[in-house]
Amino acid sequence: MLSSTAQRTTRKNGAGFSLIELLIVVAVILIIAAIAIPNFIRSKMRANEAASVANLRNIATAETVYNTTYGVGFSMTLANLGGSPTIPDATQAGLIDSVLSAGTKTGYTFTYTVLVTDANGNVQAFSVNADPVAPGTTGDRHFYTDQSAVIRQNLAVAAGAGDPPIQ
Repeated sequence: MLSSTAQRTTRKNGAGFSLIELLIVVAVILIIAAIAIPNFIRSKMRANEAASVANLRNIATAETVYNTTYGVGFSMTLANLGGSPTIPDATQAGLIDSVLSAGTKTGYTFTYTVLVTDANGNVQAFSVNADPVAPGTTGDRHFYTDQSAVIRQNLAVAAGAGDPPIQ
């Protein structure tokens, strides 16, 4: 049996980690973080892109519902599709959420453009562009749709009617 002084000396010498051991652990953590963070950012960008495509589908569907419900063509603005009215009307249809109708959601900016109106001023054709707020950070691809509801993409610039559809 060791004396109490010998026991204290053994504990002092055996307790804790050396500086080298701590540096190795920190280095391993940094290597793991260097691998994981870029993968997380890419995953977040892909999620934003998928959400923007879903939002474009929602807008195109809401426009079809708006056209058939109110009989005045498509909406004049994206804000007309949104809102949370007690009694929906052509200026506040409540067909899409208020965040999307404001024009920015999930790292993308949605730009609504009236393309053609009839003699009465009713919208007959529209387009919607979805562009990343910060390209390379919130998303890489640019998206486009119109009254045909076909969603198109472009990797470099704002997408248009001539770009290929998404697969």
